[in-house]
Order: sequence, then C-alpha cells, then structure tokens
Amino acid sequence: MRAQFVLSEIGVGLRRNLTMTFAVIVSVALSLGLFGASLLMRDQVSTMKGYWYDKVNVSIFFCNKNDAESGANCAKGAATQQQKNDIKAELGRLPIVQKVTYESSDQAYKHYKEQFGDTPVAGLVTPDQLPESYRVKLKDPTKFTVIKSAFSERPGVMEVQDQRDTVEPLFNLLNGMNIAALVVMGLMLVVALMLIVNTVRVSAFSRRRETGIMRLVGASSFYIQMPFILEAAIAGLLGAAFACVLIVGGKYILVNNWLAERIQVINFIGWDSVVAVLPLVLLIGLLMPALAAFFALRKYLKV
Repeated sequence: MRAQFVLSEIGVGLRRNLTMTFAVIVSVALSLGLFGASLLMRDQVSTMKGYWYDKVNVSIFFCNKNDAESGANCAKGAATQQQKNDIKAELGRLPIVQKVTYESSDQAYKHYKEQFGDTPVAGLVTPDQLPESYRVKLKDPTKFTVIKSAFSERPGVMEVQDQRDTVEPLFNLLNGMNIAALVVMGLMLVVALMLIVNTVRVSAFSRRRETGIMRLVGASSFYIQMPFILEAAIAGLLGAAFACVLIVGGKYILVNNWLAERIQVINFIGWDSVVAVLPLVLLIGLLMPALAAFFALRKYLKV
C-alpha cells in the first residue's frame, strides 16, 4: 500500500512539473554527455600518445659543408666519418637505445620529395643541402634528454631533434579541447543541479497540504521525502540514459563512420572504452539528482 502511494505521488509530481522535469532531463543529458565524451577523449589522447610516441625517433643531424656558420659544432665543416662512427658506437652502448638507422643526404632528399611532391617548395632544395643523420629508436621515448645532453655539443653534430615536438602541439590541442569540454560540462552540471533543486521545491510547495497532513499523522521524514527524491532520481536517470544514447551515437556515427574513414593513421578507441564509461554516467545521473533533492528537502521541509 505504501509503495503504491509513493508511486502515485511520483506520477502526480512528474505530471505537475512536466516542463521543469523536461528541462532537468535535457540539462542532465547534455552535462553527462559532455562528461562521458571528455573521459573518452582523455582515453583517445592517451592511446594516441602511446601509439605515436612509440613510433617517433630521435634524430641526430650531422653538419655538412654548407653548415660552417651554423654553430661551434660545425665550425670545421662537414662531419667526418670518424665522428659518425664514434657517435654510432656510443649509441650502441647506451641501454636505452633500441635501434640506430643511418639516413644519407640522398635518402633524406627522397623522403623530402615524397612529403612535398611537386609543390614549388620542393624545387628549392637540393640533396647536398639536407644533412645526414642517425635515426635513433629509444626503448623509452621519454628518455630523449639523455641523447640530447650526450650528443648535442659533439663536434660534427648540427642538431639533436626529438620528433615528438612535431606531434606534441596536436596533443596539446586535444588536451585543451578536453579541458574546455570539462568546463562546459561543469557549467551544465551546475544548471542541472539548480533546476533539480527548484523543481523539487516547486513540487514540495504544490503538495504542502499533503505533506502537512502526513506530518500530523506521524509519517516519518524518510517517507515524506521519498516521492520527491525518486522524482528527481527518475528525471536524472532519464537524462543519463539520453546521455548514453548521445555517447554511443557519437562513437558510431562521428568516429566509426566518419573520422575513422577519413583519418586512417589514428588508432581510435574501441567500444570497450565506451562500455566502461556508460555505467559511470548512469550512476552519476541516478545519484546526483537524488542527493540534490535530499539536501534541498531537508532545508525546505525542515524534516
């Protein structure tokens, strides 16, 4: 009987405040959708970092005959074969080095032509202008500073370059987008909480006569609060369910059927990451409105 009464009160409350309940559902859906998307974007950035950092190399560029004015290391002209052999031998003794690959000026020019094709820029460079280099594959890409400090000041070495510098701006951009999504999510979450509190208070005010009678007949505080808390929890759960639909739809339509077909060099996260996020979204959507309603009623009803 009590359960039937609570359910009937929930139905009455949702019908009386249909517009505000709908606003709560939409706000919760958008905020939790952004929350889930930010978690997935964080996983995507981590996956991309692991993939690209594993592929990038540290390049040790040698001086050539055109680099006499490039710095003290190149003051004596092009690097000698002995200098190159000494550096290669030292690299082979370092435990952090996995593989060393030599690239000649002709090979560098070939890669340059592959990158720029028939553009006007490609015709401005000749093979003798491109330096020879060692491409050093590290077991741990974060140990780049060890190579740089050991060889950047060596005679015959023009520059020690970490290719991570090329992809780092992309990761910084993605991290910035992730932070922006979290900020917007926080603002939407505040709006949703305010709507939940106001909806609960309006619902409690519209039923103040019923709650007053329930107090007079000795109903417990929990029994009086339960219909309002469940109303908020149901609205939040519906919003969380819509957020899950948005997340799944974004993964299927935006990532799988659009980005993955156009950007094939990126290893996008799989459905396992999405499935791991959905229960957290549903849990927050259930608990957040219920707790907000609970604290709002304690102050408003003074029970």
